[in-house]
Amino acid sequence: MKTEIVLQVKQENVHKFQKGYPLITKDAVVNIGDLKEEGCAVKLVDRGGDFLAKGYYGKQNKGIGWILTRNKNDVFNQIFFDKKLKTAVTHRKNLFNDEGTTAFRVFNGEGDGIGGVTIDHYDGHYVISWYSQGIYQYKDLIIKSLCNTAEVKSIYQKKRFDAKGQYMDEDDFVMGEMPEFPLIVKENGVRFAVYLNDGAMVGVFLDQREVRKTIRDKYASGKKVLNTFSYTGAFSVFAALGGAEKTTSVDLANRSLPKTTEQFQVNGIDPAEQDIIVMDVFNYFKYAAKKEIKYDMVILDPPSFAKSKKFTFSAGKDYKNLLKDAISITEKDGLIVASTNSSSFDMKRFKGFIAAAFKETGGSYRLMEEFSLPEDFKTIPEFKEGNYLKVVFIKKVN
Repeated sequence: MKTEIVLQVKQENVHKFQKGYPLITKDAVVNIGDLKEEGCAVKLVDRGGDFLAKGYYGKQNKGIGWILTRNKNDVFNQIFFDKKLKTAVTHRKNLFNDEGTTAFRVFNGEGDGIGGVTIDHYDGHYVISWYSQGIYQYKDLIIKSLCNTAEVKSIYQKKRFDAKGQYMDEDDFVMGEMPEFPLIVKENGVRFAVYLNDGAMVGVFLDQREVRKTIRDKYASGKKVLNTFSYTGAFSVFAALGGAEKTTSVDLANRSLPKTTEQFQVNGIDPAEQDIIVMDVFNYFKYAAKKEIKYDMVILDPPSFAKSKKFTFSAGKDYKNLLKDAISITEKDGLIVASTNSSSFDMKRFKGFIAAAFKETGGSYRLMEEFSLPEDFKTIPEFKEGNYLKVVFIKKVN
């Protein structure tokens, strides 16, 4: 294992780490120049040399590393990682035993005690995402821990640590027996076609499981549903299976059409009876308003940052206007499902966007229910940014 580097924490940051904050940031450390090689173990001390925590050095967009333990005697060896993985798998025991859900998160970074890595489960096949060169140095230990803890059919990986923090395109297969693609997995009894070897995204975002189920079970019946930024149409599939009169899926990406078609087909839904439109969402809002098309339910789940030819969308800056567009084409007593995965603002500010949008459009609304991350996306209270998902069901009253 690499040499342990002692890092002195600036006095104003000591209390934060003592309270359990897991992210090591550049501005919290005095002797940042001592860090040379990603993956090295680091020991955090105060200015008097008293021990605070141990972790590793690994640069990603959030910081320069993560705290892994507050026990000075811990060593980052096989036993250490085995314990972390075993605890995580035990936490998801109910999901492993649920025949209706075979796709879920098994390890959620700092929420499970190791920032910089996530592991997702797809019917016995696993995808590990590495978010820094530093955590990638522990690859063999973590993979062995996974195999020691769970029944593993195969492992794929996504490296997300190039210079721009983007996914590194390569053959993602690591070990095991390759499945045939599409691999069919289930979520609350609904089928998804996923591709573990097809770029950064596999075909479904697992953090929206409870939201999709709620749409299907409580709100979709008899409704005309618009699903914007629809990706592979997962919300549309759940709405259709919940008895929606019709779904309309809109996304700018060309491949959203064949991907959404496939998701309908694997669930026995005729895609010809649904609308799948490849178009900039903001242009579609203008089109729908001009044609006076209205919906009983509008689902908004934009990326936190997106760029088209004419427009750059940033959730923190532009979500209020996105809501105003949605309000204009939502029927009275209709529902807007507003979602964001931006960690740059909290639920209180998100609700502020909602209030401002309705105030500026002269409408009134009622908040029906709200969601954050499901239990398999484990988070810790000391790192509120980790609980990034915010979803609010909004009823448009008039």
